[in-house]
Amino acid sequence: MQVAALQIPARFDRASENLALVDSLLPKCAADLVLLPETSLTGYVSPDGDFDLTRFAEPRDGPTAIALAALAKKHATHLFGPLVERDGAHVYNAMLGFDPSGAEILHYRKRHPWYPETWATPGDAPHPCITILGMRVTLAICFDIHFGELPDADVLLFPSAWVESNGESLRPELLRATKMNVVNANWGVGEPRVSGQGDSCIMHASGEVAAVSGSFAACRLRPSRSFSRRP
Repeated sequence: MQVAALQIPARFDRASENLALVDSLLPKCAADLVLLPETSLTGYVSPDGDFDLTRFAEPRDGPTAIALAALAKKHATHLFGPLVERDGAHVYNAMLGFDPSGAEILHYRKRHPWYPETWATPGDAPHPCITILGMRVTLAICFDIHFGELPDADVLLFPSAWVESNGESLRPELLRATKMNVVNANWGVGEPRVSGQGDSCIMHASGEVAAVSGSFAACRLRPSRSFSRRP
């Protein structure tokens, strides 16, 4: 399975521009599965330090879902992208996945919003596990990685808006500890500029980094006992 992680630069309240960028990058990836970073369409935080994304909240079947489904179908890929989701009185930091026909195959709400994400209600469903081209795929969003709740799978999709406070990244160590193939799409350098941006990657379960992102990273993953936590 050819996989790709897109590294979308930090841009706040520029969803149409970010969707157009995704549309332009997808043909270059030529991937069976493509992952976008956490909240990368709306932006994670404004240049003024505003973390509240409530203004961008929309239903699960709203404009963002329609746009992502259309891109998955247009480019004949499995596309996973972010949604600031409103459900009644609650707003969630969520991810949606669509197959090459544009059908929804994954819906996940971040179980562990990071401390500044006071707008986000914690999701109460477990991490998903679906099968794509013979490989078991799960997903966790950024801060989720610290809580050890992941199911057994061949591939971990890891969208992030990673922040480092001490200048030393813990992300590679945490991803290696999963002992899964990892597709990590992280937010790129933009406005604001934050320590921890960049360095999206694809990592084999052995811990070897197979590809590092500029605008995107891509490589081929295969089901293998040596790349799985299965006994």
